Amino acid sequence: MDTAFQAVDTAIDRIKREVQLQKERSDNMCQYKTAHNWQEEKEKNVEDTNEPSYFWRAHTVTVLLVLIACLVYTALIEIPEEDTKYNGKRGFLAALFFWITLGMTIMPDGPFLRPHPAIWRLAFAVSIFYELLLIYILHQTPGDARTLLKLFDEELGEPIPEKDYGGNCAVYDLEVPDDPFHNVKDKMDIFIVSHLFGYWCKTLIFRDWWLTTVISVMFEFLEYSLEHQLPNFSECWWDHWLLDVVICNGGGTLLGMYTLKWLSIKEYHWRGLYEIPTYRGKIKRIIAQFSPHAWIEFQWNPLSSFERWIAILCIIGTFLITELNTFYLKFVLWIPPEHILNPLRLLFILLWGAVCLRETFQLLDDPECNKLGRQSWVMLTIIATELLICFKFGWSTITRPLPKHIALWWVLGLVLLIVYTFVKFYLLKPNHIPRPEKENIRVGTPIGTPKRTPNPNPQSERIKED
Repeated sequence: MDTAFQAVDTAIDRIKREVQLQKERSDNMCQYKTAHNWQEEKEKNVEDTNEPSYFWRAHTVTVLLVLIACLVYTALIEIPEEDTKYNGKRGFLAALFFWITLGMTIMPDGPFLRPHPAIWRLAFAVSIFYELLLIYILHQTPGDARTLLKLFDEELGEPIPEKDYGGNCAVYDLEVPDDPFHNVKDKMDIFIVSHLFGYWCKTLIFRDWWLTTVISVMFEFLEYSLEHQLPNFSECWWDHWLLDVVICNGGGTLLGMYTLKWLSIKEYHWRGLYEIPTYRGKIKRIIAQFSPHAWIEFQWNPLSSFERWIAILCIIGTFLITELNTFYLKFVLWIPPEHILNPLRLLFILLWGAVCLRETFQLLDDPECNKLGRQSWVMLTIIATELLICFKFGWSTITRPLPKHIALWWVLGLVLLIVYTFVKFYLLKPNHIPRPEKENIRVGTPIGTPKRTPNPNPQSERIKED
């Protein structure tokens, strides 16, 4: 038995040594193991001469007293209304105000400090509330969920027509000589500006041109593939590739890259507002408050390792699902595209996404970071819950099968992706590249001369030579 236990211990030790060896080899093969020196980032202090002022203090006691005073007023002083619907709305809004104020006051800070940490704490508190609201909606019937939205706006909960951007795709329509460019003019709406601004913001949060462009192109392929489910996805070819990808998305990405370049070379020297003597300097300092406190360049390096490659694919897939949720939620909950709920949701998605990508990059890049960030955790649950709502309320629409030719293209793309991943990270891995066989060559005397037998004791040979 002792021999068996000893053999098992020896095998376990050998496995541990092999795992450690493979880990060291993998780290050595990664050209950019750590794109950013996180230790230096933690030790480096941005030059900030601001002293803690009234603006930066938490004010926990003050906020507590104000909230209690508000509750006392509404409970004992204010005259109640004999209106069940009004009281329900007021109670809901009061609870929401209490929760958000609580989150702004006592929740931990995130990675961003500007323009004020309280804004990012507010965004985190709203994300938790939004997830709870989504869970409540998920457990309703479609009709009850749409009726629930009438509490926000009486105009909601009514069927809406889906606009089809396809149809006649002629850029210059000869059949309408009075207005031959009417097809192009019809596509010019507020969503042109929203596309441009949206991809400017996406570039700022991804901080990478390739990643933003891949998402832009992939979403157009998704619109092509799903136009049989949502008429809103049906667009002309020039609307897909020229108006969306090149002009709007590409233009927003280009503006974002110029903004990133400016932020990377900007000097982050912060002075207190009262230390600046001129009014012009004070105004510039107030505007600068809305820029980052410090700057970290994101170097995603998707090909540096297999784990990083899979992580980048997951980021792209998650972001595309978030984009699709925007359209399918409008469809299943009957929310008009121009309603305020849509830009409000997109605004918070942008704030949450900025924090999530910062946390995700540190998780991938910082050797000392080994857990998912708070905002990333909540954001993933939001995306999953929104997707489940779309499936539950729009099952008959989402389960419409893809056309055969489109399904074949997606299968081909998936196969090529798997093949590329296998070749790149397995076949071409340094320890898997077949090395040339060594020829059995005897280095010694020429042919015909007696072979010299090597001396097993070279030390004695050196003594003889001496």
